[in-house]
Amino acid sequence: MLESYVTPILMSYVNRYIKNLKPSDLQLSLWGGDVVLSKLELKLDVLEQELKLPFTFLSGHIHELRIHVPWTKLGSEPVVITINTMECILKLKDGLQDDHESCGSSSTSRSATENTKSSVKPRRIQQATPTDPDLPPGYVQSLIRRVVNNVNIVINNLILKYVEDDIVLSVNITSAECYTVDEFWDRAFMDISATDLVLRKVINFSDCTVCLDKRNASGKIEFYQDPLLYKCSFRTRLHFTYDNLNSKMPSVIKIHTLVESLKLSITDQQLPMFIRIMQLGVALYYGEIGSFKDGETEDLSCHTKDLLGSIPGGEGETGIDMQYPTQYKAQEFCAQQDDEQSQGWVSWAWSFVPAIVSYDDGEDDYLGNDTVSALHQQKSQALKDPIVSIGFYCTKATVTFKLTEMQAESSYYSPQKVKSKEVICWEQEGTTVEALMMGDPFFDCQIGFVGCRAMCLKGIMGVKDFEENTNRYEAEACFFICGENLSTKGLTYLTNSLFDYRSPENNGIRAEFILNAAHHKETYTEIAGMQRFGAFYMDYLYTMESSSGKAPGNQQDLPSAKSEDLGNIQEKSTKSLVVGPLDLRLDSSAVHRILKMIACALEHEYEPYSRVKQDVVDENRTIPNTEEVASLEEYIPTRLTCVTILKCTVTVFMAEFNLLGHLIPVIMGKKNSSSFMNATNFQPLRPLPSIQILVDKINLEHSVPMYAEQLVYTVSSLSQPSDNLLHNCYAHCYLKIFGFQAGLTSLDSKGTYCSPVPLIPSFSIALYGKLLKLPMCWSKRSQVPLNECIFELPNLTIQATRAQTLLLQTIYQSWSHTGGITSSVVNETLMTDIFQTSGVKSKNPLPTLEGSIQNVELKYCSTSLVKCASGTVGSIKICAKAPGENGKEKLIPLIQGPSDTKDLHSSKWLNESRKPESLLAPDLITFTMQIPQSVDYCHNSGAVLLASVQGIAASVDPVLYTWLIYQPQKRSSRHIQQQAMGAVPHVVPVTRKKEDEVSVGSMPLAKQQSNQASEYASSPVKTKTVTESRPLSVPVKAMMSTTETCRSPEERMKEFIGIVWNAVKRLTLQLEIQSCCVFIPNDSLPSPSTIVSGDIPGTVRSWYHGQISMPGTLVLCLPQIKIISAGHKYMEPLQEIPFVILRPILEEGSALIRTNRHHE
Repeated sequence: MLESYVTPILMSYVNRYIKNLKPSDLQLSLWGGDVVLSKLELKLDVLEQELKLPFTFLSGHIHELRIHVPWTKLGSEPVVITINTMECILKLKDGLQDDHESCGSSSTSRSATENTKSSVKPRRIQQATPTDPDLPPGYVQSLIRRVVNNVNIVINNLILKYVEDDIVLSVNITSAECYTVDEFWDRAFMDISATDLVLRKVINFSDCTVCLDKRNASGKIEFYQDPLLYKCSFRTRLHFTYDNLNSKMPSVIKIHTLVESLKLSITDQQLPMFIRIMQLGVALYYGEIGSFKDGETEDLSCHTKDLLGSIPGGEGETGIDMQYPTQYKAQEFCAQQDDEQSQGWVSWAWSFVPAIVSYDDGEDDYLGNDTVSALHQQKSQALKDPIVSIGFYCTKATVTFKLTEMQAESSYYSPQKVKSKEVICWEQEGTTVEALMMGDPFFDCQIGFVGCRAMCLKGIMGVKDFEENTNRYEAEACFFICGENLSTKGLTYLTNSLFDYRSPENNGIRAEFILNAAHHKETYTEIAGMQRFGAFYMDYLYTMESSSGKAPGNQQDLPSAKSEDLGNIQEKSTKSLVVGPLDLRLDSSAVHRILKMIACALEHEYEPYSRVKQDVVDENRTIPNTEEVASLEEYIPTRLTCVTILKCTVTVFMAEFNLLGHLIPVIMGKKNSSSFMNATNFQPLRPLPSIQILVDKINLEHSVPMYAEQLVYTVSSLSQPSDNLLHNCYAHCYLKIFGFQAGLTSLDSKGTYCSPVPLIPSFSIALYGKLLKLPMCWSKRSQVPLNECIFELPNLTIQATRAQTLLLQTIYQSWSHTGGITSSVVNETLMTDIFQTSGVKSKNPLPTLEGSIQNVELKYCSTSLVKCASGTVGSIKICAKAPGENGKEKLIPLIQGPSDTKDLHSSKWLNESRKPESLLAPDLITFTMQIPQSVDYCHNSGAVLLASVQGIAASVDPVLYTWLIYQPQKRSSRHIQQQAMGAVPHVVPVTRKKEDEVSVGSMPLAKQQSNQASEYASSPVKTKTVTESRPLSVPVKAMMSTTETCRSPEERMKEFIGIVWNAVKRLTLQLEIQSCCVFIPNDSLPSPSTIVSGDIPGTVRSWYHGQISMPGTLVLCLPQIKIISAGHKYMEPLQEIPFVILRPILEEGSALIRTNRHHE
């Protein structure tokens, strides 16, 4: 009879996880074809032990369980298991101990006993069941496989809740159904065959709702927030590929989920809780739940935290059992529960994958002795890890951030309700999250999306800037754009997924996967990622290979958790992130909304999941032998992160309203956020000036040793570690910025920009820094640098007219003067002088100052004893561009360095022929300085300053005065004032300087008095009033302690002189300044075209010989200065830092300074 084989299998599932079931009654019901069980309690301890989750179950029950078995059509119709209303409540395990008694679960010993009993009962039933001689074992095995492969599971009303502190996260799924499908993904009764070793399934989820609420101390939820996700439906496709018909586990597993529309909503109350949940996931991934025990070090094993998190609670976990399906050893599993250690959730998920795609372990007990023997022979063979591909795809996702406020009902006794208002909306298209893994040796995760944008909605902090009646353009509301449009990009985000009709699986072809690190990096490049997505692409690759270059076959090949075994396994972790072309607009609306989100995210009192472990140096560390050191020299595992941003545009507008005085203190943790102000209408300011920054490419690389603690412990114990080992004991960071440029632009009333006016032409910079890991281990090695930083700037040029600097000053002051009432001054003449109409020549063009600096190299280094810095500045040039005759622009040099200033104080140089400073000329400034870290070390070695400055030539040309005295005409000024509802008040000033009223660079205060005087102390603007004399009007800085105010100026001066003298008397100084020359002409001296640009002496000599009339010029030459400490031997100004001076000043008062002043 088929019942004698199928019934025990179904009963083993039900009886294992459900309490208080009578096997005899269940068996009779199944033989009737239908069974209905009501009000079932789940065995929580069994679920915890088998799932090995870092959570504990508070409760779990099933309202109704239905099982339908079509005995007469078992080979053509599926078994249907229906669960109506299943609810489970979970919480995080308490620290390192699982307090099952407090959370409603049984003790560990009782759990193991009950689990053993539940697993033994099916075997007893099988022993009493006779074997039908008419059914051969091969037929039974085939039939059971068909039944299991076509089981339909339906869950109606699934409720999952997670509670932690005041957080209640609940997930409610109205309906979830899993069934088998054919090659066209239509419902069918299928089975694997020799010609088609593939099994396909579909899971449909209907109306998924996720809620995140806050509960009070009694555990009740007073006010329900808007759901995070409301009635979202999605579908999952599962594709299993087997090597042969007898395979118990698939060789390739693909699980892909597609969501057409995902709409998330987060309120200001939910934001801290949502971030807390995200931090929980990160902490679980890296195994950071619970701190390490006192005196206990992190276990260094092959299960790197890059792949497998570990929940503390025991010693090193070898994880050998992970390689085998749980169904292969159910009886051993039950007996070994007390001895097994906890493991990370990623490790758990990996071990559970075979269990969800294969049938029960109890099947072996019902197939007869011959079949069991054959299966055990298969188990004895080495099992190969399956290839698992998990994907999540979303066509369009929307995240809306809302601000809430309490609103009372009309009736006095009516409860208060929460009213929310949308302020920010994030839209994202074509999202892809893919993970590919094959056991421990290979793991890859790719995340990308095609396009995204962020928009402002309605009002913020009482300012109705984007209400429905404001009639503003949609482009003005959008402050962030990145990537492309999904309609133009196509369905590239679904490439090679189970939802792509072009994928191999949908065309009857077996898919091929790239599981080699070198081949992976060649295929999935930054260019390929941008071509597929366009906005964002991330590739995280982790590989583990043995020293022979092959991935370890199973867990037994992995090394033990010892530092000397680091070289046996070569682990690599690489993260590559690419951000496509983006446009960021920072106006008042966007900045206030972003800062408001940050302020809301910081308003919580949650304790961190893990605390930084204090560095404890073991004085009895064993020194590694030669073989162990050689193994480290050969290979040290590192984590490398690369971030690339392409074509970045950032526009900073002048502030139309400024309420940062309410937000910045909250972010800095100084005071609580204030409540909403009264809503006020908003009038946009047009034209709106702004600063526009363009960057071609930003590249950031960060590398850190994978096992920093063990590596530093080993290397720091060596007497003379190599440079390679020391290099790997640091965290390194490289930052490169290419094509950085900035300019001024303006937004008109039509929402279009005028042509940018350049301020900073394109330039590039590079920055490198490194930080020593675990510096406490290097306390006895003062020569080892703790951190180091190198800065390189090949060339930087800045050019601006006086009108442009005044506009920059206006933009800056609009953000620096925080207040509720903003008065914006836009001078039309100023805007006309800066942004000239195309094709129209200006009558009086303004002179432009242009300054450039070249070849800047700076280096900073810090050790436990000293802080030191060195650097060079190649050259500095400043010139003016003024309108000349015939519309030509003339170049007037103002400052030049280095310059040949020899004998410029005499007139004979006018008749000499000197070549200008060439590229081989020495650097303008060269310096090295070193300062002791502590006063104790200062008594042994004082500060050192070595500096050299080459000659500098300057010309005080009248064009500089013309540039400085520019002022826009007041008669054409346009004054627009906006009132942004009472916040930080401003009072009516008694006196106002006339210059402030006409100055464009200032931001005058509004002449309106506020009634909210309680916030006056937070206003950074100091004013005097006639009627206001309350203590709150006293600036905060004036409230000083009595000890601070009682000190006389003479005492402060004595203290300052004492500090300076203590530093000077130990200072070793070597300063050399070449002669500087200043030319003061009474008329402009533009540089002729025959003279090298910026050569001031050559320009003066050319005017002296070639021009008709040279303007009168005063020449002022400063002497050459050399200062050197007594007893100090001359050193090169540029030294490799840190360094030791040859003869340090040791005796107090011996650092006499010798000064030479002369003209050569």
